[in-house]
Amino acid sequence: MARTQIEFPSMPHAQMLFGERQVNLHFIEEELGLQIAVQGNSVSIAGAQTAVALAESVLVSLYEDTKENREISVGEVAACLASFKNGTPAERGETQDTVILMTNDKRMVAAKTPNQRTYVRAVREVDLVFAIGPAGTGKTYLAMALAVDALIRKKVKRIVLVRPAVEAGERLGFLPGDMAEKVNPYLRPLYDALYDMVDVDRAQRWIAQGAIEVAPLAFMRGRTLNAAFIILDEAQNTTPEQMKMFLTRFGFGSKVVVTGDLTQTDLERGQRSGLAQAVDILNGIEGIDIVRFNERDIVRHPLVQKIVKAYDACDKTE
Repeated sequence: MARTQIEFPSMPHAQMLFGERQVNLHFIEEELGLQIAVQGNSVSIAGAQTAVALAESVLVSLYEDTKENREISVGEVAACLASFKNGTPAERGETQDTVILMTNDKRMVAAKTPNQRTYVRAVREVDLVFAIGPAGTGKTYLAMALAVDALIRKKVKRIVLVRPAVEAGERLGFLPGDMAEKVNPYLRPLYDALYDMVDVDRAQRWIAQGAIEVAPLAFMRGRTLNAAFIILDEAQNTTPEQMKMFLTRFGFGSKVVVTGDLTQTDLERGQRSGLAQAVDILNGIEGIDIVRFNERDIVRHPLVQKIVKAYDACDKTE
């Protein structure tokens, strides 16, 4: 049994690190089998020596982030813990390089895992990036943050957010309402991410001015998009024909990010995903990057990581 005690210099920052009702400390306790006690801004940790050392490294690292005057989330704790477990903790300077923007409520959006940092750098360096992996790995959210940052910095003139609607065939005619009402539920995740980045008034003003366009994939046919940041979300639900159509839409001064999870396609049985085909065909071409995420990159509720891992294990046995 090993023990250590950490005394953090600032009480307010220590509270930001611990989380509401010390949720972050409870998470570390459960994950590493430790006993953690708090007295003011001091934390005592008891348990197996390697686990105690790991918990200390995570807390000391995350305490630095509280100096931005923001509360640390459980997702960030999980990501940091996974990073240290994998032996690839981010250096402070490296983390700062992958900070993207501050949200409307003063939260910092930044890459939190090695694969996320690779992803952010890839989007900044090349014009076409494929991001493939399970839900909760930040594929769409980080792409949205990079797009908003590019628009604010005037690196692009507009953001175009695209999603296949109602399966790959986009059979919108069977749904009630006009076109906007038909497609809105399928584009909702993109709106949610956008409104998390900037205030609603600013986002709606951008949409009204045409600086942000949210549209189903079918609306991309016949267009050429210059000086735009284009995100195709849920790309596993595209057919090969739709993917080829989409990839030939972007013009000069544009960036394209294609995200998807190849384990969750809604295509008809036997129909190959356009995303899977595109990755095979375009792999190795200069100016195109492919980033693959796994369950260690999940920064949602810690249970999501366990759920994905369990399903992956089940799939391998079938």
